Amino acid sequence: MSSAKEMQFKAPTGIAGFDEITSGGLPLGRTTLLVGGPGSGKTIFGVQFLIHGAGACKQPGIFVAFEESPKRLVHNLRGFGWKLAELQQEKLYFLDAQPMPDMIQAGTFDLSGMLAALSAKVKQMGAHRIVFDALDIVLALLPDEAARRREMNRLHHWLLDHELTALITAKEGGEDTSSAGQPFGFMQFMVDCSVVLNHRVDLGVSQRNLRVQKYRGSGFNEDESPFVIGKSGFDVAMARSLGRADAKVSNERVSSGVKRLDTMLGGGYYRGASVLITGFPGTAKTTLSGAFAVRNLTSVGIRLGRFVQSGCLRMVSARTFTGSAETLLVHIKTLAKEHEARCVVIDPVSALAKAGNELTAHAVAERLIDWSKGEGVTLVCTSLLDEISSESQSRTPLQISTIADTWIHLNYLVQAGERNRGMSIIKSRGTAHSNQVRELILSKDGVTLADIYTAGGEVLMGTMRWQKESAERVANEVAEVSAKLKRASLDAEEAVLEVRAKSLKTELLAKKAEKALLIRTTESRKREIAGGRVRMRELRGADMAKLAPVKEAKE
Repeated sequence: MSSAKEMQFKAPTGIAGFDEITSGGLPLGRTTLLVGGPGSGKTIFGVQFLIHGAGACKQPGIFVAFEESPKRLVHNLRGFGWKLAELQQEKLYFLDAQPMPDMIQAGTFDLSGMLAALSAKVKQMGAHRIVFDALDIVLALLPDEAARRREMNRLHHWLLDHELTALITAKEGGEDTSSAGQPFGFMQFMVDCSVVLNHRVDLGVSQRNLRVQKYRGSGFNEDESPFVIGKSGFDVAMARSLGRADAKVSNERVSSGVKRLDTMLGGGYYRGASVLITGFPGTAKTTLSGAFAVRNLTSVGIRLGRFVQSGCLRMVSARTFTGSAETLLVHIKTLAKEHEARCVVIDPVSALAKAGNELTAHAVAERLIDWSKGEGVTLVCTSLLDEISSESQSRTPLQISTIADTWIHLNYLVQAGERNRGMSIIKSRGTAHSNQVRELILSKDGVTLADIYTAGGEVLMGTMRWQKESAERVANEVAEVSAKLKRASLDAEEAVLEVRAKSLKTELLAKKAEKALLIRTTESRKREIAGGRVRMRELRGADMAKLAPVKEAKE
């Protein structure tokens, strides 16, 4: 990662990825050599460097064309959407420096006249950047290596005097191979930065690569970096370097489109997460990814047309795409940028590994995930697995299962003459998630997940699960009715017992009252009898002494 101090001495090119590789751009106020074969993109690189300088950096520039006329060059560059006509008025100048046929006269040709004219133009425009395109065309007109060295030294000193940030392009494999067999070897030692562009065909697929060969006074990525030429010019692939932390981490949840799957994931996918859905053909990978994008597909209840018409959804078919995986990645990024997409579905991402792209597909998939994280785009990818392979669940064709944030796996369960779909979450970083397998059901009502029924350790799905669940429901209903009847019977018995208990209680109270009355009556009778005896004695005039025993008996 470049420091702010280091970037002060760099001239940004505006080329995606290249400025990161070089820690800021081309060396400021110094010269860079860009070498490449025919069709490798040297001219486009140079023009893009000048356009970014004239626009974003407010640094006017000059393009010196030795091979094509400026009129033809501007015409060929119309497809990139650059505002060349607007910039040409004050900030960008194209000089036609194509050599005339009569210049092929040994010893009479040099660059002094052209450089004098350029000096006046640099002063007039206040130019900071300059590109000499196809300088090898002019050098080839000189009679020998000494003459070529002389003119290169003249150009080199002119650039130093004017303190311009210069880019010189030349064809690889030209006539000059004087220094260690390298094209324009003497120029390699003269310039401060050297970049090589390669364009080759592997297994019928076009592959473009860029490599920074040297960069004085600065660190840079020395490896080859794939690039493509898209609608906006160069786009150089770049792996995330150590220490980069520009990807925003979000706790925002995005619905998967399936309510029960959101529950299994603890609330849905995280915004900006990369989600991988793997499975055999026909396991509903496309349907599940479609449920995320538009909450359903036509065959399962919701129509896509209204989302496309409203501009919320954009669907692009890449079935007939024949370019490299790198080109497809740039195409995806361009479409996402144009549509300002916050969610991207790629179905299937395993198509990146088609013929001719096997060696680069994994790196492209990694950069795809890296790009989505950096842009805060929620990425859902499906990957087709080989139904025959025994390692299909643990390995994916692009080997990206290890870097995906969430991995959902779909498979089949063949049972009782049926093939049913099962879904499980293998991993989901940063969130608790269910470890249960669910049955994935597609119907006109949408995509749903059902609990898988187990009986005696055996997993039941489809009609077997339905039959077992139906039998359970009937058994539960019968048991419920029996329980109700039993309860009613117990309630009746309880009521009878309660009545009997009340009757017995009443009878007990009556017996107690009868007993108390008997006791009182008996005592009253005894008193009456004892009192009558005493009275009788008194009336008969009995002796009082004889009455004493009677009294004692009464007491």
